[in-house]
Formats: sequence, C-alpha cells, structure tokens
Amino acid sequence: MAQSAGVLSTSQVGSFDNKVQCPVCRLEMAAGQINSHLDSCLQEKPVGGVPGKKRRLNPNEKTGGIEVNHPAVNPLGPVGSTFPLFNKSRTPNGPSECASPSSRKQGGSVFCAEALHSQGDDSTCLPQHSLSPDAKKPNNLSEKLDGKPLADKMRPTTLNNYMGQNKVLGENTMLRNLLQANDIPSIILWGPPGCGKTTLAHIIAKNAQKSSSRFVTLSATSASTSDVREFIKQAQNEQRLFKRKTILFVDEIHRFNKMQQDTFLPHVECGTITLIGATTENPSFQVNTALLSRCRVIVLEKLSVEAMETILMRAVDSLGLKVLKDGEQLVGSSSDVSETSVYVEEKALTTLAHLCDGDARTGLNGLQLSVQASLAAEKDPIKQGIVIKEEHIKEGLQRSHILYDRAGEEHYNCISALHKSMRGSDKNASLYWLGRMLEGGEDPLYVARRLVRFASEDIGLADPQALTQAVSTYQACHFIGMPECDVILAQCVMYMACAPKSVTVYSAYNKVKNCLKNHKGPLPPVPLHLRNAPTKLMKGLGYGKGYKYNPNFSEPVEQDYMPEEMKGVTFV
Repeated sequence: MAQSAGVLSTSQVGSFDNKVQCPVCRLEMAAGQINSHLDSCLQEKPVGGVPGKKRRLNPNEKTGGIEVNHPAVNPLGPVGSTFPLFNKSRTPNGPSECASPSSRKQGGSVFCAEALHSQGDDSTCLPQHSLSPDAKKPNNLSEKLDGKPLADKMRPTTLNNYMGQNKVLGENTMLRNLLQANDIPSIILWGPPGCGKTTLAHIIAKNAQKSSSRFVTLSATSASTSDVREFIKQAQNEQRLFKRKTILFVDEIHRFNKMQQDTFLPHVECGTITLIGATTENPSFQVNTALLSRCRVIVLEKLSVEAMETILMRAVDSLGLKVLKDGEQLVGSSSDVSETSVYVEEKALTTLAHLCDGDARTGLNGLQLSVQASLAAEKDPIKQGIVIKEEHIKEGLQRSHILYDRAGEEHYNCISALHKSMRGSDKNASLYWLGRMLEGGEDPLYVARRLVRFASEDIGLADPQALTQAVSTYQACHFIGMPECDVILAQCVMYMACAPKSVTVYSAYNKVKNCLKNHKGPLPPVPLHLRNAPTKLMKGLGYGKGYKYNPNFSEPVEQDYMPEEMKGVTFV
C-alpha cells in the first residue's frame, strides 16, 4: 500500500529491497532519499487543481519516460499548498468526516490515511506516520493512565467486545445481523448515560469504512442549523458524484430544536442519509413524530452489575493491576522490583459495579481516579505496594446514587410507581418512591397535585375524607415548601395507601366519556321538562312544562331525566 501511505516504515522499506515509490510522483528511489525528495515534491501544487490532470515533468527528473498523473485535490475541502494526505481540514463546530479507503479510488477526490488508532475515535482519520512501529508505547501504570480518560481508552471496537446489551445486540438478533451485513437503517439509540450508545456508533463507523460508506459525526450541543444544511449538501454531492452512502451520527439529538430536526426529514425519507441519533431522553417527547416514524427506536438498558464487573475486570487486566480476593493478604514487594505493584480488592470492584448504577463511563473513570489518587498519595509505592480499597472507590466516585431528572423519563417512571404503590396499599413502597422523587429534586407541589387526583380516582366514595386530606396537603406544601413539607407529603401518602379503595366514580365517568365519544349522529336534545324557562317565550315553547319539583312530594317521584334516546343506559 505504498501508494496510499505518506511515510514508509523501516520494515516496509525492506520489503521493497530498499527501493520505495514516491506517493506523489510515483518515482522509485533509494529509501535514504525519500524524505528529501518528498520535501521538494510536495511544494508543487497539482496543476489547476483539476482531478487527473497531467503535468510535464522537469527535465532534471529522471523518470525513464514514465508520464506522471498527479492526484487530485479534494473538491469538497480547502485547496492548500501541501498534499491533502498530510493536511486534513477540521471544522470546530461542523461535521467531521472520515472517508473510507475505497473513496481514493473514485476519481481520487478524497484522501484519508488507512491507519486508525486502536483505542481512539473510529470516525477520525490519522496519518499513518503517527502509528509508526517506533512509537513509544506506555510501559508503566502512570503512562497508561495519562492522556484520554480510561473510559475512552477501553471503548470496544467490535461487536464481540460490546457488553451488556444482549437483548438487542445478542447473537442472531435483527440489529446485529444488519450491522454485520453493513445494511444499517436509520435508528434512534435511546438509553441512560454510559450504556454504550456512542460506543455502538463508533463500531458502526468502523464497519462503514469496510462498506465504502461515509460516516459523519455531529454533536447537537454545538452544531447549528447551517452546519446541518452544509452536511446535507455534502451528502447529496457524495451520492450524486460517487454513489456513496452517508451515515450521520447525531449525539444528544434531543438537543436539536424542531427546525433542526425537520431539516433531516426529506433526506432520511429519500435515502440521502442514514440517520443514527443518540439520546438519553424519551424520543416520544423529544424527537419529532415525523422523524421518529422514519427511524427504528433501539432501547438500550443500563448495564447490569455482572456486565459492569466484566468491564471493570477488563480494565484491570489492561492496566496490569492485580486483584486481591476476600481474605487474601498483600505480600510485600521485593527490593529488586522497579515497577510499582498495584492491587485492587475484589470487594472494591464489586462495590464500584453497584455504585455506578449501570454507567460504564462513571465506573471506569472512577477506577482511574482511585488508582491515580493512590499512586500520588503513597510515599514509597515500590517498596510497599498499593492496595485500592473499598473506601478509595467510594471517595473517588463521589456521586449520588439517586438518578432523577425532573423533566425526563425517570420523572414519569417514579410518579407512576408511587401511584401504583398507593393503589396497592403498600405503605413501604409508597414512601420509598416518594423519597426517590423528593430527594432527587422533584417539585413537592407536583407530588401534592397528583395526590389530589389519586384521592378521587382510586379512593373516591370509599373514604370521602381523602380528598380533604389531599387538598390540605397541597396548601401546607405551598405554605412552607421543602424541606419542611416532606413529612406532610409522607403523612398524606401513608393515609392514601391505608385508605379503602373504590374506583366507582372513576369508572363511571370513563363510561360517560366513551358514550359521548362513540355516539353516532347529533347528540339528543335536552327534554323539555328539564329545560330552564326564565322568559315567557320559553314557557310558551313548553320549556319546563310537566317538571315535578321533588321537595313538593313526600314519596319518590317517577320522572325521566335521560333523553328519550338514552333510556335504559346506565353508567354506575
């Protein structure tokens, strides 16, 4: 692959008997002359910037009669004085792209190094000389922990190493088969933080290179509507000129407003782009219905404790740490050992797997921080060794266990759990879900309003005092607010859970609504004897005629109160 590489390593040179070929003018020369030749050769612009245009060689260049066809400048990128292979354009807030290796064969319009960093972003192109065999590899723990966060270094690059989503990406599942066949539909990845949405997008990016697709990443937190339109324009050019499919990954797609989301609609519909969106919010509320109907929603669940333990053990092995089993004692390090021995208690890993609540990013970065802090605090680590204990993990994590979003999915999940627990007369569960909401920052007046509704919907006439209790609770919360009103809400919740239940009123009124909704034709008029007659004209028309005033009778009055067409219909 000498024609696509910028600089050849020593091992590559040897494979050509110390002869290498210039990737610009394709002259063969001794390996020792290639660097100086490239310096002079790269100073010359391609003539006119026209793809495939040939130039007349300098008489001093000995080519043996070979006519050189210079590579073209990328028509979609900036034209510079250097060869595009070594000058990759980057836009801070706009789309970033990586052309697949096969794109160099389609008119020579896009050039990209083939090498990818083994643990880096799969959608980013890197010059091949940056991955030279002579590059220094981290040889101790401190160097391994430096640079990018551990969560990014440990990001899987294949589906086989992708953990914790067997329900949607297990063997023989529909999505896995589509990804392996490089037939990717437009999808919305919905799941909590750290469950693997971005990692899955990186895996798709790597597969896209094999299928000659163009993969582009946009961040909804920084991209503007103009960036989206520019990307759409490039995608249309790629499809028209090179017949290349474009895959767009939009991280935090719920941050895009309605106008930005509408920009994607016609292009997803006609296949110009394949959209992959990632969101932590319920797409039913945050993504336009029209766009949602054109995408398949993939629900990713938070990682299980078992999956987190597997991910953490993989990181421990990568860092070269040693695991201390329960009850196992640390053996002192010998004096001739120059490398620090770092141990981590098995109990500490188990605790971390539980505390991170299914968030792999939090778990891995918490492990990294604990190790770095222990290395910095130990006075003589080589002699004594370092042990990462459970208290180090808890201190390094420093996070609340309560994951709650007042405007997100967890908000609706918790209020639904509270309502159903009170309906089931479970006092303990009712108090637990109330605590989850209040300690997570929920508005107490919102909870109080829901209790007012519950008093009539689920208790009703079985205990009419429940409504009075709920209204008093709302007023008390309005007077004093949090945190003092927490016990008032707890009192009301326990009252509701212990009260007898009746849905007679709730069910009866639902029947009325269904009756009115499903009635065919115009609604029947009010019977004349039930109408009000405040004027002589209305009395002359028969309004109120024949009405029997019930207090005037000592016995029950037989009188029709339903319209003639509704006789015999009951709701209770």
